[in-house]
Amino acid sequence: MKKTAMIFVLITLSLRILAQEDAENCKDHPMFNRMPNTFIGQCSQNYDQVDVQMSREQLDTKECTRIFVEYLYNHDSGVPAPSFFQIVKNYENAVIKKGGKKIFYGKDAGVATFFTKAGGKDVWIMLNDYSGTREGNYQLTLLEMEAMKQEIIANDILDALNKDGFIALYINFETRKSTIQSESQEVVNQVAQMLQANASLKISIEGHTDNVGNPASNKSLSENKAKAVMDALVAKAIDKSRLTSKGWGQDKPVADNRTEDGQAKNRRVEIVKL
Repeated sequence: MKKTAMIFVLITLSLRILAQEDAENCKDHPMFNRMPNTFIGQCSQNYDQVDVQMSREQLDTKECTRIFVEYLYNHDSGVPAPSFFQIVKNYENAVIKKGGKKIFYGKDAGVATFFTKAGGKDVWIMLNDYSGTREGNYQLTLLEMEAMKQEIIANDILDALNKDGFIALYINFETRKSTIQSESQEVVNQVAQMLQANASLKISIEGHTDNVGNPASNKSLSENKAKAVMDALVAKAIDKSRLTSKGWGQDKPVADNRTEDGQAKNRRVEIVKL
């Protein structure tokens, strides 16, 4: 009986491949279109620990929702199959349009890694060359992680300022921009409430970045983020004379920039008591 069942599965799989149809219940991830003349061989989704190729030597382990899609090329299309480099460039262009970036491309290893943000989540994208089975085949893996969030109330902010003279806030901005994301508006609201309840308090709003990119652009980005927070507070009727802003760029890290977790901690806005 087991042998008969296995033969049935193999025949079903072979018929589907010959028909160039997507595997049952499999579809493209909404962030990306597939390469032309491809179909889905298999797919899966689960919560898992996944090693992400950050460089030729470095792997970072992520706990995340893992979405896997295997694309097989239809060689009956009459169109030459794309190289893995061509596939990588297509996805790289799509990621950059979404405000993301390329992290690593290893031609010899047949691996490419990208990063972006979408829907309030950090999204890691990995491509693996699967052309060893046939030219044009590739595997797409997306890792979705909740972006760093912070639940804090006005009293917590005031207590930290009185005790330490500053507090680090993790305000999420659009990637490489100074636009405050909607999920972080409540953090800004709590800073405003704290200032409204303490009319004599003056603060400096200071932006910090990780070390991705060059120092000059990071300093400019941090200045713009600090100013965006200041402008948001002014919009909530906080007197601008009580506020100053500055950006330190990547000059004052509080964690190891060699890890993504460390980079996330370094991307912060500090409120400093004057």
